[in-house]
Amino acid sequence: MNQKFNRPVEILLIEDNAGDIRLTEEALKESNIKSNLNAVMDGADAIAYLNKQDNYVNALIPDLILLDLNIPKKNGKEVLELIKSNEALKKIPVVVLTTSNSESDIYKTYDLHANCYITKPADFNYFIDVIQSIADFWLNVVSLPSQV
Repeated sequence: MNQKFNRPVEILLIEDNAGDIRLTEEALKESNIKSNLNAVMDGADAIAYLNKQDNYVNALIPDLILLDLNIPKKNGKEVLELIKSNEALKKIPVVVLTTSNSESDIYKTYDLHANCYITKPADFNYFIDVIQSIADFWLNVVSLPSQV
């Protein structure tokens, strides 16, 4: 189990690239963090998941959200804005994990209260290291409010 959780942690990955989803799954499997990774591939499904609508009525509220900005239907900034304006969701840490290194994207996501912004590394091994570092930091090092 994880140091601060008496259960596997719930991670929601909002990512439209199947390869990055697989890499994230592999990185989490190799880490010492017991987790359940749920992935959705567009912004509309992300909102449905977080609001427990449609196919996601039994979804668990995530302990951590990994959010790509460049996703279809609703982009990552729109999803982030909806998360951080929702009283029930706004305390969930949202890590923006995207290919963009645009200063305007970085500023905008912090203005929308992202918890951190990481540009996806192109190198396979470094990507794995980054995912494991994110999980370790947010799920073992920091103190998070409990989900009620």
